[in-house]
Amino acid sequence: MGHLLHPTFAFFTPLSGGSPNADHIDSLYKITLYIALVIFVAVEGGLMYALIKFRKRKGAVAAQIRGNTRLEMGWTVAAAVILVALAVLTFAKLGSIQNPPSSSPGGDELTGDSVAYASSERKLPPNGKSLNINVIGRQYIWQFVYPGADEPDGLGAPYSYEEMVVPTNTTVTLDIASADVVHSWWIPELGGKFQAVPGYHNYTWFKISKPGIYRGQCAILCGRGHARMIATVRAVPPAQFDEWLTNQKREITEANAAAKEARAKLNSQTGAGQVENP
Repeated sequence: MGHLLHPTFAFFTPLSGGSPNADHIDSLYKITLYIALVIFVAVEGGLMYALIKFRKRKGAVAAQIRGNTRLEMGWTVAAAVILVALAVLTFAKLGSIQNPPSSSPGGDELTGDSVAYASSERKLPPNGKSLNINVIGRQYIWQFVYPGADEPDGLGAPYSYEEMVVPTNTTVTLDIASADVVHSWWIPELGGKFQAVPGYHNYTWFKISKPGIYRGQCAILCGRGHARMIATVRAVPPAQFDEWLTNQKREITEANAAAKEARAKLNSQTGAGQVENP
């Protein structure tokens, strides 16, 4: 019976399986759902019982009941106990949802490039190390900026669009912002959704244990191209990630060098062949 109900409940519960925080959100949601279902069945069952048991009958006189103190106290106390139990359970799980764990032994060595500080909003793993990626929402595409900039101000950092590539068994912290309007970063299997707000930073994390592709998209209406603003996270083994990041940085360096050469060529032209370089 359980295996038959599972697909049904999965329709009403969050996706999970990609990251520990998503799994904890899913388990908390399911516990709340099951308790709500039990209460729903009990209330509706009692209602149906009362409708049938005390339905109108010819010649019958309904009992005039003014109140039942024990019954009223009972359901008030029961509701309070359920509410307190759910609150305690939520706060007990909140830490594992908000606080990222350290990377596994098989994680990427690049986790030594940790973010500089932690705060009530920006959480760090217990060892203070994580692969920090800047997520920038733009109409209508996601940009991902990785560590490894050539300059202190961040210029020259490798980046990608639409697809974020990360190493497995590595704690990845995200710094989420927007360059224009409000967007919403959401990869359902990797955790909750977070808004990308202009002039403000939001933070979240995930940790993927095995290679795979996880899909999502902007989860808030951000303009005419909102439906096209998709996002993908591709998890690969650490060695493959290091190779990809090195290649990405090399391609960006080569493209910048080619652009610099083209600008110099344009600036050196004279006469009819001269092109204004904005």
